[in-house]
Amino acid sequence: MSTTALGLLTGLALGLAAAFGGFSAFLVVLVFGAIGLVAGRVAEGKLDLAQLLGRERD
Repeated sequence: MSTTALGLLTGLALGLAAAFGGFSAFLVVLVFGAIGLVAGRVAEGKLDLAQLLGRERD
């Protein structure tokens, strides 16, 4: 399993643990899933946050 997939699953699990039921819970899970996906992509080296935020690496 790739780091990206693991990050996504972790974010989804945290979102489900944080909220149960209703549309607001859906949004919470969606946000946690997106955070987990981004964290996984950064850990895997497929996403450079410095470039995304407009900062250059030295």
